[in-house]
Amino acid sequence: MNLLAESKLSYGDGGVFAEYAWILVVLPFISALIITFFGKKLPYKGAEIALATIGSIFFYSSALLYKHITEGIVNEFFIVVGNIGTFDIEFGWVVDGLSIMMYFVVGTVALLVFIYATNYMKGEVRYTFFFTSLTLFAGSMLVLVSSPTLIQILIGWELVGVCSYLLIGHYWETKDNSSAAMKAFITNKIADIGLMIGIIILALNTGTLRISEILYQSTHDYEDIKNVAFVAGVLLFIGAMGKSAQFPLHVWLPDAMAGPTPVSALMHAATMVTAGVYLLARMFPFYEAMAHEALDIVMLFGVITLITAGLIAVVQDDLKKVLAYSTVSQLGYMVAAIGSGAYTASLFHLWTHAFFKALLFLGAGSVIHAVHTNSMLEMGGLRKYMPRTFITFIIGTVALAGLPPFAGFFSKDEILASLNHEGETTFLVISIIGAFVTAFYMTRAVALTFLGEYRGHGHPHESDKMMTVPLMFLAVFAIGAGWVNIPGVYTGFTTWVTTRANKINEYHPESFDYTALFSGLIAGLLGIGLGYFVYQLQGSADKGDKLIKVEPIWTVLENKYYLDHFYFKYLINPTKLTIANAVDRINTNFLDRIINSFGLAASFLGQIVYNNFDQKGIDKFLNASSTSTDSFGGKVKLLQTGKTQQYLMLFLAGVVTISLLILFII
Repeated sequence: MNLLAESKLSYGDGGVFAEYAWILVVLPFISALIITFFGKKLPYKGAEIALATIGSIFFYSSALLYKHITEGIVNEFFIVVGNIGTFDIEFGWVVDGLSIMMYFVVGTVALLVFIYATNYMKGEVRYTFFFTSLTLFAGSMLVLVSSPTLIQILIGWELVGVCSYLLIGHYWETKDNSSAAMKAFITNKIADIGLMIGIIILALNTGTLRISEILYQSTHDYEDIKNVAFVAGVLLFIGAMGKSAQFPLHVWLPDAMAGPTPVSALMHAATMVTAGVYLLARMFPFYEAMAHEALDIVMLFGVITLITAGLIAVVQDDLKKVLAYSTVSQLGYMVAAIGSGAYTASLFHLWTHAFFKALLFLGAGSVIHAVHTNSMLEMGGLRKYMPRTFITFIIGTVALAGLPPFAGFFSKDEILASLNHEGETTFLVISIIGAFVTAFYMTRAVALTFLGEYRGHGHPHESDKMMTVPLMFLAVFAIGAGWVNIPGVYTGFTTWVTTRANKINEYHPESFDYTALFSGLIAGLLGIGLGYFVYQLQGSADKGDKLIKVEPIWTVLENKYYLDHFYFKYLINPTKLTIANAVDRINTNFLDRIINSFGLAASFLGQIVYNNFDQKGIDKFLNASSTSTDSFGGKVKLLQTGKTQQYLMLFLAGVVTISLLILFII
């Protein structure tokens, strides 16, 4: 095994900031080990180690972002740790616009979520283990986004999946929670098969696992990669569909709400669900140059996801599940943007969405922490009791609905403008309808949770500062994060994420597209207006659903298009009844018998060896040796009489004998 450090510079080396960026990746894993072994003995049960780690990542990523904005950094570092055939197995870290943006998003959101979690999880089971898993979760995402090779992306990809399993199933004593964790794990593993096959195809046809080399070959018309580009592109997208919850592989994400709210916030904002979008963005030059037909499939599934998930959110009574389906819908926007060729628009929406969706989830957690239920039918009137949570939740809601000057307005407008520029009229219309649906279900959620009169039990109260201060910081980002990419005013974000070794030829609006802008804005305002009219002006909040319920559409949405029913009836149960039972029969009647036969044969052979070789051979020889030694010792000990006169006579006899022998020899 050889070790070789190699640096590849393209544009602005970033100095020590880039060279030591590996600290961002390694630090969480070291901290997780420390928390595991020493956390329970520390004053805050390991939470202080987790906070110090994520705080360090936040400050380092902030310094990297500043350095990149002022100088521009494109840098790759590799460490070759071995090889398989002709392939070098390399690990390293990438420091460019895309990775730096993700470092900052993960570091910022994770820090605020960790601060929030120290209070939210107080008194909960496995407190120390929770922070171990949460630290590993953030670290695994950093492994993924720092990857210069496809093999490292795969490792980070699987680590994120394992950590999500641990965190979603944190309250594993309840079967629904453990089932949700298993559902997330299995659904992602099915999608991961596509990712792994796609990686293998690309590696075999390019002769490398380095992403930069694959992108170079893609943009320079290499024949070998051209022949497999479409198939590889679709397979990579299947992997992304699992992680980023695209229809019909989105079914795991709403069930993942079984995990603690800080997990939901981190997962839905900065880790895991953005991994698929990140993969598509990282490989975008490959798609653009070689697999453009695959982008049509990407856009189709993105648009389907954004509208279908948004409609399901309308009928949910669980506050966290409303936000979960909202996340699925917003991921559909990002994927559709990538499919349309709007690389910047997709990443810009990832950037803004991370902040306002983390805000909404933590706000939901603050509410649930106060009223001890997820059901919005048992809430209402909480604006009076929880003013800070209410104000920050409203900011997150307006940002998600896409109203100016909040962050979501600028990023969603750029997606709509890109679709309009590409002439995708049908998809543009569906996306505008999606904006209307988004505004409507979020207004419904606000009305059921905060407006009207309190319908629950007990006495709600505002959360303490450890939970509300992170909400305030996220609210600032939910307002201003979109100001870094205002068409015709300042487009710094576009510069950050496109300063790469492989230049991306993609459309990003130089000025506002007023057709898209006003269409999206009017859709958002209509959604808010209709939601307020239905759930406040025309009836009590808990009866508002009756005013818009249309059968059988409502029932179909409540049953989530019967996808879970379909999977269980036609895939899971038949698998259990046929393949699983067949495997069980083969195992019981064939494999077990073979293994048991080997066991019996080994036992029989052992008995033979024991009786004939051990007992009659080795033991008999050792016993004989012991007996003869004992007999000889018995005779020798007769010489030990204890009488000094005898010892003196024997000593003199020996001296005389030796003297005579010496004299005789001389």
